Amino acid sequence: MLATVVAMAARRVAETELWRTFGDASAAHHLARTAGTSITKAKEALDSAARLGGLPAVEAAARRGELSPSQVAPITDAASKAPGAEARLLTTAKTASLGELNDACARAKAAAEPDEGARHRAVHAARFLRRRPCADGGAELLYHSTRDEVAEVFAIAPGWADRRFRTARGVGTREPAEAYLADGLLDSARASCVRTGPAAPGNQLDAEPARPGQAGSVGLGAHVAGAGRPRPPSPAKVIVRIDWDALIRGWPIDGEICEINGLGPVAVSAVRAMIATDDPFLAAVVTKGVDVVNVAHLGRRATVFQRTGLEWLSPECITLGCSAKAHLEIDHREPWATSKVTLLRALENHCPHHHDKKTYEGWALVEGTGKRPMVPPDDPRHPRHQHTGPAPPETGDAA
Repeated sequence: MLATVVAMAARRVAETELWRTFGDASAAHHLARTAGTSITKAKEALDSAARLGGLPAVEAAARRGELSPSQVAPITDAASKAPGAEARLLTTAKTASLGELNDACARAKAAAEPDEGARHRAVHAARFLRRRPCADGGAELLYHSTRDEVAEVFAIAPGWADRRFRTARGVGTREPAEAYLADGLLDSARASCVRTGPAAPGNQLDAEPARPGQAGSVGLGAHVAGAGRPRPPSPAKVIVRIDWDALIRGWPIDGEICEINGLGPVAVSAVRAMIATDDPFLAAVVTKGVDVVNVAHLGRRATVFQRTGLEWLSPECITLGCSAKAHLEIDHREPWATSKVTLLRALENHCPHHHDKKTYEGWALVEGTGKRPMVPPDDPRHPRHQHTGPAPPETGDAA
């Protein structure tokens, strides 16, 4: 609530242009300096406050403290372009995680965009790669481009990361998955440099693996020992979700989907271009055509087509409020030992945390389909209570 008041006051200062008297480059620079925040955050707050004037329902919710600044920004951005989505996005904000809300806002904007091809071209024209130092002594890269190009770049890293992971596991070391992805991106960049002859001293690609407890990154020596240039691993699969009508029409309308899994809406023209490349690592899932929903087989593991279909139907953890998209684990709604059949419609994706809650602690998703809450065993919404009712009160002496 206080953040909303501050943003509205800052917007008023911006309108009066009093900030010019302090010598600041812009209203955002003035707010960042006086409030002790970043210029990006300050600009986001000012933009959100400016849009609130035309969105009475969002403004009222923000003033009541029902929305955080991180929620206000994407909702006002989307609702200002798609006014009809304002109420729906406010409802989504009540139960969804910030990641899920951002996805919903992105889809609302994409559906309301009259010329999504122009938006795609504008983003591509504004692409950039930047580097900047960090306060902890490190540095970071920021790559901005269209979602299809970001997906293409990011798809290269997992194959290299898997090499790092297997090498590290062989010597008994363990690091977070994101650390291996960072190593994978670096290794792919190094492999793109043509090298002949012996490897240069200190090159991580041909360095010997670190011993357990030894500081430093684990190299790829176990995989490319003696090699001048390692053979690049296969990139990960990039899944495009698109409705048939949108693909034929050339643009989506409200309620239709055209997006890259994990990134969100993308221009239909970009999807058509990706399909035209015949890239073997691109999986395009269309809602009409092959009916993947009814694909079934008698094995326990999902087939390749079922996995692709599941990644389309459930690109993130099925638990409401969880937007995890990495390291998802496939789970049978009904234990395979009971059904002896694997149906796509009976499979769901869980993040490791929620999968463990379901498997070892008795938690379960409430009945229904799609994203929904996961509740503990004593919750009245737990499926066991829906069928058997709550357990009767105990009587007599305790055992």
